[in-house]
Amino acid sequence: MSWGTDLWDQFDNLSLHTNRGIDVLDKYANFLRDRVAIETEYAGKLRRLVKNYQPKKKEEEDNEFTSRQAFRNLLKEVGDLAGQREVVSETLQLQIIQGVTLLSKTLREDRKKCLNDGTVLQQTLSAQLSSLERAKRNYDKAYRDSEKAVENHKKADMDFNLSRAEVERYKNIMTSKIQQSDDAKNEYANQLQKTNNLQQQHYGTLLPAVFNRLQELDEKRTRGIREFIIGAADVESSVAPIIARCMEGIVKAGESINEQEDSLKVIERYQSGFQPPADIPFEDLSKMDSSIATQSNYSSVTYNHLTIKGTISGPKFKKPRGGILNSIFGSNKQRQIIEACITMKNSLTADGQKEDYSDLPPNQQRKKLQAKIAELQHKVDQETNTRDGLMKMKIVYEANSSLGNPMTVEGQLNESEHELEKLKNDLKKYQGYLDKANQLQVANNSPQSNRNQLQNGHRTSRHSNGSASADDHNDGDDQPDDAGSLSSSASPESGLGTSHTSLPGSGQGSANENAMGEETCYETEVELLQPLGTCRALYPFEATSEGSIPMNEGEELQVIENDQGDGWTRVRRANNSNGWDEGFVPTSYIECTLFA
Repeated sequence: MSWGTDLWDQFDNLSLHTNRGIDVLDKYANFLRDRVAIETEYAGKLRRLVKNYQPKKKEEEDNEFTSRQAFRNLLKEVGDLAGQREVVSETLQLQIIQGVTLLSKTLREDRKKCLNDGTVLQQTLSAQLSSLERAKRNYDKAYRDSEKAVENHKKADMDFNLSRAEVERYKNIMTSKIQQSDDAKNEYANQLQKTNNLQQQHYGTLLPAVFNRLQELDEKRTRGIREFIIGAADVESSVAPIIARCMEGIVKAGESINEQEDSLKVIERYQSGFQPPADIPFEDLSKMDSSIATQSNYSSVTYNHLTIKGTISGPKFKKPRGGILNSIFGSNKQRQIIEACITMKNSLTADGQKEDYSDLPPNQQRKKLQAKIAELQHKVDQETNTRDGLMKMKIVYEANSSLGNPMTVEGQLNESEHELEKLKNDLKKYQGYLDKANQLQVANNSPQSNRNQLQNGHRTSRHSNGSASADDHNDGDDQPDDAGSLSSSASPESGLGTSHTSLPGSGQGSANENAMGEETCYETEVELLQPLGTCRALYPFEATSEGSIPMNEGEELQVIENDQGDGWTRVRRANNSNGWDEGFVPTSYIECTLFA
C-alpha cells in the first residue's frame, strides 16, 4: 500500500488531504488550549471557594467539634483537588499542547517542501511534453512541405514547357524539404524518447517518492494525534489516584463526624458547674411570723438574680441566715475563706474578663485557668531554652574572646532572666487561682456529694453506705438552700470531686465546727453493699475527680447504687489485692443490666 503507486495521478487531492489533516491537528491543539483554560479557571475558582469558606479567626474555638473538623478536612481535600486540576492544566500545556504545536509546524514545513518538489517535477514533465509537442508539430509541417515539394518536382519534370533550370530548381527545393522533414522527424523521435524516459522516471520514481513522503507525513500526523490523545488521557489518569484519595478523604471526613462526641463537647464547653435550683418549699404563712415570711420571700427572689452564665450577682445577693455556707461548712473560719474567694476583686483582662476568670461559671473558670497555665508553662519552657542558649554562648565567648564579646550577651541574658522571672510569677499566680477555684468547689463536687437533696427544709446527704442523714439548720429557722447557685455538677470532664467522705452539716454541734475549723477530715465507714446488677462500659473513662474510678471500654462492673438523677452511677469491681474498688462513673458511659 503506497500513495506513490496507487495514487500516482492524485497530486492535487493529496495536497488538499494533507492540508486538511494538519488543520485537524491544529484544531485539536486549539481544543486542548480551551480545555487548559477551563481547567485553570476551575482550579482557580476552587481555590477561591476554599479560601472564602475557611474558618474565620473568631470561629477557631469551634474547631474542636467533629463537624467543624470534617468541614475543614473537606476544604483541605477540595484544595488538593484544585491542585490536581492545576497539575492537569500545566501538564497538558507543557507536554501535549507544545508537542502538538511543534508537530504541526514541522508537518507544514515538510509538506511545503514535498509539494515544492512535486511541483518542480510536474513543471519539468510539462516542459518536456511541450517540447515533444513542438517537435511533433515541426515534423508534421516539414513532412507536409516535403510531400508538396516532391509533388511540385514531379509536375515540373513532366512539364515540357519548363526549362531544365526550372526543373532543377524544383528538384533542389524537394531535396531541401525532404532533408528538413528528416531532421524534424529525427528531432521528434528524440524528443519522444526523452519524454517517454522522463515520464517513466517521473511516474515511476520521482513523483512516487514525493507521494510516499507525503504519506509518511500524514501517517506521522495521524500517529501524533493518537499519541497526544492517549497522552492527554494519561495525564488525567495520573492524577486519578490522588483525586480518588481526595474523595476517600472527603468520605473519611464525613464518617469522622460523631454527633454524640459533639454533644459531649457542647456540654464540656458550656456546662456551668451549677446545680439546678432546688424545689421551692411551700410557705404556710399562717404558721410563720411576719419576719420569717419576709425573709423567706426575699430568699426565693435571689434565684432570679443569676446572670446569664449562672453566676451570682454579688451586689444584689443577700445570704439568708443558715444558707448553703452554714449547711456545708460548719465553721465561721471556713465560711469566711469561701466568701473571701467569691468576693475577691481582680483586674480585668484584655477581653473584659477578670484575671482569675471568677466571673465565669466554675467549670469554665477552671478550663480557662488550665489553658492559661499551659500557655504560660510553654512560654516558660521557651524562655528557659533561650536563657540556657545565651548562657552557653557567654561561656564560649569567655573561653575564646576571638569568637565574640561576652558583654554583648550580658544584656540579652539579663533581659531573658527578667522575662523568665516574670513568666514564673505569672504561672505561680495562675496556679494559685486554680487552687482557689478547686478549693471553692471541692466541698460539694464529688459524685456522691452531688446527691444532696432538699427535703422539707432539711438537707439529706447520701453517704457511701447508701444511708441518709438529715441536718438541722442553725437557729431552727427554715431557710432555703443555695446549692443551686454555688454547687457544680461533676461531669466526666469537669475534673472535680472529693472522696466519699460526707461533709457534716451546720447543725452537728460545736464538735463538728471545731473539727472543720482545724480542717480535719473523717472517713466514713463503708459497708459492702449487695450488687443491684451489672454494667458494661461503652466508652473508656479517666477518673479526674475524687470519688470516681476509671474504666476501660467493654469492662464489666457491679452496680451497687443507681443513678439518683445527677448523672452518676456507683459501681464496684475486684482489684488485684483481693479487695474491691468502688466509685462513681458517668451513667451515660455504661449499659446497665439490673437483677430482677
